[in-house]
Amino acid sequence: MKIPQEIPVETPYLRGVPTPTAGPLWAGFGLSMAFAGLVTNWMVSVIGAIAFIAGLIAWARQCFPEEALEALPAGSEIPLPPPALEHRPATARVMLPVEMHRYRSGFVGGLAGGVAMAIAAVLWGLLREGSVWLPINLLAGIFVPSVDAEDVALLKSFQPGIFAIALAIHGVSCMFVGLLYAVCLPMMPSRPLLMGGLLSPILWTGVLYATIGIVNPVLERFISWPWFFGSQVAFGLVCAIVVSRSKKIRTMAGLSMEQRMGVERNEGGV
Repeated sequence: MKIPQEIPVETPYLRGVPTPTAGPLWAGFGLSMAFAGLVTNWMVSVIGAIAFIAGLIAWARQCFPEEALEALPAGSEIPLPPPALEHRPATARVMLPVEMHRYRSGFVGGLAGGVAMAIAAVLWGLLREGSVWLPINLLAGIFVPSVDAEDVALLKSFQPGIFAIALAIHGVSCMFVGLLYAVCLPMMPSRPLLMGGLLSPILWTGVLYATIGIVNPVLERFISWPWFFGSQVAFGLVCAIVVSRSKKIRTMAGLSMEQRMGVERNEGGV
């Protein structure tokens, strides 16, 4: 959508306001429906995904390549010249770090932390229940309902199919948590180990403590919270150490959308 001619391009908000769009609303609605379908019906997720994609497209068309604006009513214009704003140096930006860790460092850190957490979990199963396979089978029970119905003796035995499921769940979840570490740790440059090794484990241990009865009732009967928290701290510390020691790259903060996406302008416009 082109900007009306009466709106100066260099100062768009002095003569116009952003055009209203329902794109964000549809995107949020679609995302909620997509997740709701996980516990209801797969068709709900399909409809939600369609609404989410349609909302993102409608939203993006209002912002790129030029922000869509509509003129203010006559008599409501803000008089020129615009007020002078105080210049802020780049070092004053604290919420958007100038440098961040590579995504792959988050994946590597997540896998390394996953190994440390698995060692703690296996030690708990061996010392308390006399089986290294019990924590593995209980983890698979999150996505395999039949595991909940199995007796304790079977839960303590090695089952290849359930082991493969537990390994996939653990690996993927650790990689995504490691990715979050790579994104979030640069925002706390002075205390990465405190954030990753203590604060984060406290948060998700509290969340799981409140929801474990719904997510995995069998695991609730066996879980030892001191051991669980220790395994989370082991993951957080190892992941934070690996990520914080990785090489950082400069971000695109401060660049225009055209520069970020590599779009070039020609002489006649976009």
